[in-house]
Amino acid sequence: MRRPTFDLDVLRTFVTGVEFNSFAKAADRLGRSTSAVSAQLKKLEEQVGTPVLAKSGRGLVLTQVGESLLSHARRLLELNDGIFQTLHESQIAGTIRLGLQEDFGEHFLSEILRRFVQTYPMVSLEVRIARNAELLALVESAGLDLALTWDAGHTSPYATRLGETQMHWIAARDAPPFTRLAESPLPLIMFDAPCVLRSAATQALDAAQMPWRIALTSPSVAGIWAAVAAGLGLTLRTRIGLPSHLTVIDGLPPVPSIGYTLHSSGADPIPAIRQLAMLIETSLQEQAFNFTVAK
Repeated sequence: MRRPTFDLDVLRTFVTGVEFNSFAKAADRLGRSTSAVSAQLKKLEEQVGTPVLAKSGRGLVLTQVGESLLSHARRLLELNDGIFQTLHESQIAGTIRLGLQEDFGEHFLSEILRRFVQTYPMVSLEVRIARNAELLALVESAGLDLALTWDAGHTSPYATRLGETQMHWIAARDAPPFTRLAESPLPLIMFDAPCVLRSAATQALDAAQMPWRIALTSPSVAGIWAAVAAGLGLTLRTRIGLPSHLTVIDGLPPVPSIGYTLHSSGADPIPAIRQLAMLIETSLQEQAFNFTVAK
């Protein structure tokens, strides 16, 4: 048995007329004559096999079947419009500029790019790996559309705090027991100042009255990991991207967690930028980097 197929134009007329509480207004909104609208409603009732509207005084009200049809019709139209919107957006071309802290860039950028290109295959991404100060300056000057940074207390007009993760003291697995060197300056491997993790490390050690020294500074996270692995000292970072040959160590002063924030250059970004922002947030939630994400 061949099943009848609803005409989406007819359903749109039906839904619009109900929402405007006037099929005359619906006709004007949809650019049709009132007689054309009447013909569509007659066709709809013939397909359904029962009236969907009933007279009530000078107006019309939905029958029980009409109420049910209205709910289904809205879902069908939303699905139809969503399909066309997705297909249209997939043909949009352009460039989105994304800035990331190196920790995030190394760990989960490839998965975000894979997901993003499925929806926007024609959109190019320019990715900049940099530190907080540079990323924030670029967002404020509209040099970046989005930037994912550590929460260092400096915000931007359109920022969303996505979560936080614990900072840890990290050393090589075969490193000397740094906790026994309380009388000697602890060798630290850090970014050069200003750096939120560097400040957290030195403040924690100063509060515990433990002497320290900067043994090495590196412009990259990879350089920090390499120096720590070589046994030149220890560092303070998160578990994000922590190499297997390094380990979290205990016995040193406690340190707080650190937040991460997504910054946008505008209040009303285009759909492609909103999609990328959603993918970043979703990826952080899904992967969780083996650390606790605080909401």
